[in-house]
Order: sequence, then structure tokens, then C-alpha cells
Amino acid sequence: MAKELKELTSREENYSQWYNDLVVKAGLAENSAVRGCMVIKPYGYAIWEKMQRALDDMFKATGHVNAYFPLFIPKSFFSKEAKHVDGFAKECAVVTHYRLMNDPSGSGVVVDPDARLEEELIVRPTSETIIWNTYKNWIQSYRDLPILVNQWANVVRWEMRTRLFLRTAEFLWQEGHTAHATRQEAIEETERMVRVYQDFVQNWMAVPVIIGHKSESERFAGAEDTLSIEALMQDGKALQAGTSHFLGQNFAKAFDVQYTSREGQLDYVWATSWGVSTRLMGALIMAHSDNNGLVLPPRLAPTQVVLIPIYKGDEQLKQITARLDEIAGELRALGVSVKVDDRDNVRSGFKFAEYELKGVPVRLVIGPRDFENGTIEVARRDTLTKEVRSQEGLAEYVKNLLDDIQDNIYQKALKFREEHTVKVDTYDEFKRVLEETPGFVLAHWDGTPETEEQIKNETKATIRNIPVDAPYEEGVDMISGKPSTRRVLFARSY
Repeated sequence: MAKELKELTSREENYSQWYNDLVVKAGLAENSAVRGCMVIKPYGYAIWEKMQRALDDMFKATGHVNAYFPLFIPKSFFSKEAKHVDGFAKECAVVTHYRLMNDPSGSGVVVDPDARLEEELIVRPTSETIIWNTYKNWIQSYRDLPILVNQWANVVRWEMRTRLFLRTAEFLWQEGHTAHATRQEAIEETERMVRVYQDFVQNWMAVPVIIGHKSESERFAGAEDTLSIEALMQDGKALQAGTSHFLGQNFAKAFDVQYTSREGQLDYVWATSWGVSTRLMGALIMAHSDNNGLVLPPRLAPTQVVLIPIYKGDEQLKQITARLDEIAGELRALGVSVKVDDRDNVRSGFKFAEYELKGVPVRLVIGPRDFENGTIEVARRDTLTKEVRSQEGLAEYVKNLLDDIQDNIYQKALKFREEHTVKVDTYDEFKRVLEETPGFVLAHWDGTPETEEQIKNETKATIRNIPVDAPYEEGVDMISGKPSTRRVLFARSY
């Protein structure tokens, strides 16, 4: 393990390779035999499960329920909402046949030409179309509204350039799809759910985010408005961590979903959709980790505390492990996830390196002297510091320490973002900042797609969002000189 850690590319030397090395060496995921698809390994999936469980509780606390819809979507459904099909057409995987046959030449199997589908099927890139076709059967009256449904699923978007967790052809996610009687209810839902995402990413993932509206060119295909949360990674690039979309009545009109109001009038239903994906795993890794491996916030760490004995001989191992088991029981009683590593076929140094690589927040070690003195070594993964303290009152101390580590990781990420967020007023300054100190750049924008496209083409920076809490501030666009009333958030991104 120590040798493998030396092979971990330095974050400062090559950030992209460091990230890929870390995902693989920490046992989170690996590439599969299918191009662009990944295998999420047990340790990586354990983190995703904790994310999923926390988010699912949040969704249910706001009145949502889970359902499941088909993986396959009739091709004709996509043609019903023009902007939607334009947005996803290039990424769609299409099923054309339903059977294979032995190749007459004896070289394997081929598609049976007689088994062509009457209508081709799209492997879902997102589920608005199949869900709104279903909602047509569920909604007749205002009494049937609102519908607050979430789906945990996989989707396929045929990406050409892929990277583990950040961009893969198939990925896991959740997608909420809600139906409402009024425009205002749908807008409130859109805002409520982006705030749920903000709560989760900041308080569970320990990653600060900025909420804002997407520009028209960056909105979800078929949406009237898209709200996003934007996070800053340690290389100065932005990562879109979640989106919530106000769909207006676009999908209701496309699939003729109407309801009878209290006044007896027919009207089209108002809609939202919102989602986060396993891309959050990428954000978690890149926002906190270092050259020793993962740094996991305790609330998402599969193992929050690891206990390791240092010993000479089987008798010492037995005695020290028994004490560690007692401490582990006290920690579990406080809701802490614990592992006692009493393997006798690897050295303690190997174990230390292994758990640093995997980002376990706290390491507790008892050696022969600690056993005699009633002390224990406590090591923090976030600061890589150690202390020796009494075993008395240890469980409560470690419980509080985990809270402190969670907060410290967040504060470190927040400080990094603050130090890498710059206001600029000229285009020259804008370009210089992007090259010299990459991060978030706040600049005035005239609101035109022409200026937005020019900046994107010339600098590779995009408008991440228009922050909802951006104060009124008179200024001028740094390119066109046209007036602006507030700054928007630019960055290069994943």
C-alpha cells in the first residue's frame, strides 16, 4: 500500500491524473468492458448509498414519494417537445432490434433482421417524456394534484469523452418529476428542491455552493427556467452539483395533460423536474482530497472510525483487541460507524496508509504502552495530526471530534472558494484571472447570447449561473459596454 501511495500522481503536478489515480486506488470505481461505462466498487457504492439515503429522507420530508418508470422510451415521445429532442438527440442510444441469431457464416451472433422493432426505443437519457405520458392517465381534476414523485434510476447519455463519476455513458441518479395546479406552486417547488440540494451538498458533503439561474442557453432542454448549485473544485474549475427546472406547461401541452379546476375549467398542468447524480461522487473527491488520498466528511464516510492494535505476540493482540472491541461498542451506541482492524497478516504501517488513502476520518490506535497506561492515540485524517489522550470519556470525545472534522472540512473548502472568487470589470482582467488564478469570476453581462458565446469561444469560460442573492449593482458589460444591473458567475467547468 505504501508503494501504491507513492505512485499516486501529485495533485499539483497533474490534477486530472491525480483524480483518476485516486478513484481507482481508493477502490471507488474502475472502467468496465463497455466503453464509457464504469463499475462502482463496494467502497464507492457505500458512499453513494449514504448520499442516497440522506437525500431520500430529505425528499420524503418534503412530501415526495418514490416510483419507477421504464428504461425504454418510444422514439415518437421525443418529437413531441422540440427543445427537449434538440437538447438530447446527439446523446441518445437507440434500440432497433429485439433478437440475435447465429451468424450463418459461423463467426458468432448477429442481429436478426426479421426482429426489427415496429417503433424504435430510446434508452432513457432523462424521463420527462415517459413520465408525462403516464401522468396523462393519472390527472383529471385539481383533486389529483400535486403529484410529487421521485425516481432513483440509471440513465444513458452517449458521451464521447468520459471520466469516472464526472461524465460516463451510463450513470446513476435521482430525478424528481412533479405536477401542479398553478404556475406559482411549480415555481415554489423548483426553488424548494434546489434548496434541498444546497442543504445536502453543504451539510453532508461539506462543499459550499452558489445557487443561481442558468442563462437561457444553459437551461435544461424544454425548461422555462433552471436553477443550479455550483461548486468550486481545488483546481479552480466549477462543477454543477445539481439542477432544478421549472418546466412551465411545455410537457403538459406536449402530452395533453389537462385538469379540471375548482371552477370547472380545463387547464394544462404546471411541471418541474430536478436531479443529482453520481457526479456528486466526483465533487466529493475533488473538493477535499489530497496527495495522501481521500478526505471524506464524516457524515458520508462508510467507516467513520477505524481502531488498530499494535502488539507483539498473540497474547497482546488478544488483550488489546478486546479493549478496542469495548471502545467500538461504546462508539456504535452513539451512532458512529466503526471498524476494528485486527488483521495479523499486514503491518500497522500498511493499515495506516490504507485508511489514509480511503479517507477514514478518525484512526484510534492502542499499543502495549497505551494498554498499560489507559491511553490511546487519536489521529485526524483532515489535518493529519495526532494526539495521545486518556481512554476515559473517549466515545463522547470522538463523537464531538467527528462533528469538528465535518465543520473543518467545510470551512477549508469555503475559504478556498472565497480566495478564488474575483470581481473583474475589464475583459483583459477577466482573461488574466482565468489563466493565473482560476476560480469563480464575477463580472457584468449584458444578457445577450452573442456576448455569452464570444466569451465561451475565446476563453472556454461559461456563465455558471446568475446568483439569486447577487445584489443590484450598476455596471457595463466588459465586451459590449452595454449596461448591466448585477454580476454573473463565470468559470471554466467540468
